[in-house]
Amino acid sequence: MRYVHGERQMLHGGRTAMADYQARHFSLQVRDAVAVVTLDRPERKNPLTFDSYAELRDFFRALAYADDIRTVVVQGAGGNFCSGGDVHDIIGPLTRMDMPSLLAFTRMTGDLVKAMRACPQPIVAAVDGVCAGAGAILAMASDMRLGTARSKTAFLFTRVGLAGCDMGACALLPRVIGQGRASELLYTGRSMSGDEGERWGFFNRLCEPEVLSEQACELAASLAQGPMFAHAMTKRMLHQEWNMGIEQAIESEAQAQAICMATNDFHRAYHAFVAKQRPVFEGD
Repeated sequence: MRYVHGERQMLHGGRTAMADYQARHFSLQVRDAVAVVTLDRPERKNPLTFDSYAELRDFFRALAYADDIRTVVVQGAGGNFCSGGDVHDIIGPLTRMDMPSLLAFTRMTGDLVKAMRACPQPIVAAVDGVCAGAGAILAMASDMRLGTARSKTAFLFTRVGLAGCDMGACALLPRVIGQGRASELLYTGRSMSGDEGERWGFFNRLCEPEVLSEQACELAASLAQGPMFAHAMTKRMLHQEWNMGIEQAIESEAQAQAICMATNDFHRAYHAFVAKQRPVFEGD
């Protein structure tokens, strides 16, 4: 679907174009097949609201069908990533909801993480400053994370009387930094510094704040030049193999790689190698 003046236009084979999507609750720029999603409420350190949760969920779901976006960068405006759920717009109303409404909300926020993990595009989080609560979950749900020395990542749920098991944190975070370290952060709610996050493997690397966005976009652009179909397969296998034994994983990878060997990109790479040229991947 192409989003033009609020209408959707179907393209070939059910694939869609997203470059014209008009975001309402975050900023979106698409350039050279890289979508840059910016949480853009810097005066409040970019908190999430009911509306931004839902729109982000729907946006990442739609990316599964996008043919003009190959990678995504998620960042915050004004020197911070995201301060989590907005105290006034979310936390206050939650204290007045009944149980069915609360469950609908927690399922909706979890659906955002599911959408990020299910979308075929690699996601790079550019994390500067405050990265707290649901903001820390957004960073964790991304495929790669670039941080800064001044990054402060905190899973704050216990600080407000909630469990640390929010939006998949107890499943995802131990896989990123290890069970003991994840337990410490989820029980205490304390902040993890940028240096600590890099040392623990939460951040792929640290950047200077003034070039963080640029370097995240450069990383995303380099991935966008790669084989899109194969990248999507890599992401799917990384996700699916968490629940597989080694023999099942090897068989699944054999099937996945055989599928990739049938793509035109695989043949393009071979012919480019023979011709001593750099392959130009088209994602088919």
